[in-house]
Amino acid sequence: MTRLLLAVAGAYGVFLLYTAVAFGWRGAGVSPGLGRRSRRRADVQQWLAQAGLDGVRPSQFFAAVVLIFVVATALGYALLGGALPALAIGGFAATYPAVSYRARRRRRRQATAEAWPRMIEEMALLTGSLGRSVPQALFEVGLRGPQEMRPAFAAAHREWLLTTDFERTVEVLKARLADATADAACETLLVAHEIGGTDLEKRLAALVDDRAADIQGRKDAQAQQAGVRFARRFVLIVPVGMALAGLSIGDGRAAFRSPAGQMAALLAVSVVIGCWLWSGRIMRLPDEERVFG
Repeated sequence: MTRLLLAVAGAYGVFLLYTAVAFGWRGAGVSPGLGRRSRRRADVQQWLAQAGLDGVRPSQFFAAVVLIFVVATALGYALLGGALPALAIGGFAATYPAVSYRARRRRRRQATAEAWPRMIEEMALLTGSLGRSVPQALFEVGLRGPQEMRPAFAAAHREWLLTTDFERTVEVLKARLADATADAACETLLVAHEIGGTDLEKRLAALVDDRAADIQGRKDAQAQQAGVRFARRFVLIVPVGMALAGLSIGDGRAAFRSPAGQMAALLAVSVVIGCWLWSGRIMRLPDEERVFG
């Protein structure tokens, strides 16, 4: 009975840790509550859209998380022969989809951010020297932009053809791109379209300078972190290698089956997970907050 209670308590602790890291849930409850559920679902959908996975439903994402948790827990149990360390390993492995999609979102946002200065310069040229209207310049540039941005511009273009409502069109584009630079550029173009004026080219040039400075600063920071990011992999590789080597020494796997062995394995797994999360947290570059999203 005691073992069952410890296993349930450990599983619930892993669940709380995972939901806190992956989804930002707080408190000891099973969920943040019905009132916040719809908002959280919208956040998850936006998060998937930023990763270029706007066709993936949250239920599919959670199914992948559960599958990885079950497989990793089974492997952990087969390796260590205990429930608690196996659950800890399973909970840690279940964060892989979130981490993978977050890395994909970061690469996609970086690619789109690097494309925006050139695109804004083209828009300024089209609306200034060539006399294009603001919507026409936006779609001409966007539909020739990076491949990962074209579906968003195509959806916005369809909205424009159906409604000729530029504000609704901009909302569609902002929702699909889900990016701070896109928000700023779209709002600038929306104001220019509704109010008009001759200083659009000057405002777009200022936006280009601001984006270029931000991109260069992030590149410098990433270059300085390259060696540290490579070394971070050894936080996982070295303990796993030592655990595998330990299976062939002395009593091998049987040494983990005792209560003391289980607690030592759980402590070791927890320390490794803590070091991995801590090192990732201190190297994380701050995301630019969306003001108009």
